[in-house]
Amino acid sequence: MAQIDITHSPKRGRNREQNRGTDALSRLQETGRFALELEAVSRHFGALVALADINLAVRAGERRAVLGSNGAGKTTLFNAITGDFPPTTGRVRLFGEDVTTLPAYERIRRGLRRTYQISLLFNGLSVIDNIFLACRGVGRGRFSLLRPKKDDGAMEMAETLLHAVHLDDRRDTMVAELSYGQQRQLEIALALSGAPRLILFDEPAAGLSPTERTELVEILQALPEHIGFIIIEHDMDVALRVAESVTMMHNGRIFKEGTPEEIENDPEVQQLYLGQDYTAQDRTGGSRG
Repeated sequence: MAQIDITHSPKRGRNREQNRGTDALSRLQETGRFALELEAVSRHFGALVALADINLAVRAGERRAVLGSNGAGKTTLFNAITGDFPPTTGRVRLFGEDVTTLPAYERIRRGLRRTYQISLLFNGLSVIDNIFLACRGVGRGRFSLLRPKKDDGAMEMAETLLHAVHLDDRRDTMVAELSYGQQRQLEIALALSGAPRLILFDEPAAGLSPTERTELVEILQALPEHIGFIIIEHDMDVALRVAESVTMMHNGRIFKEGTPEEIENDPEVQQLYLGQDYTAQDRTGGSRG
């Protein structure tokens, strides 16, 4: 599948912010340093241990799925990575830098993005206005009250992202009028704004129809190679099609790690998460719903 190009602006050439992100990832890949490293990360809520001694390393540009049943600690893991709920113990490194004590907005400035289980959009604005605000919000001039010109770089990038998430025909539609699946696609566009280097997708396929899930897979598979992502997903068909590596969680701990094929064929995983009758061939026929 052809990859989308979100680094090129038709009138201004290569966007400098995106170019810096691409160069930084290339350097990380050359040096063998990781995009994300978690070292003995735990998160406690009083007496409840939501995460326990998590050690995880994600390469630059890697696509990883984090799977597990409800309550396994997946969203808490994302919260620890983004800084929404910092770890009680342990260290978080983002592109080689210790960000354990940094607030969420500082991690965003370093190339981290995230979507949430519940859509967070401006329902009273159009699709293109939502994307434009996201592009403007992470760049210079974000506090300007002037209307964008036709050759405005942020607007050009917004048009590119609109196409990347297959919403060209909904450009001027109010977000409140979009289907739930289209709103999830729009959230991906917002996450792609600026210069993302690592994106965390929290159950992007939840509530989608089989057709919408197929479109979601196409969008994720077409992301540029230099943008890595971690996806939390209950739909195994979606997760295992877009990921190159899988981390299974159980009771706040890492239970298994491997390739999608290894995870699918692991007897313990099949019994605990997929059911004893599940086989790797079940995924080839489409979504299980």
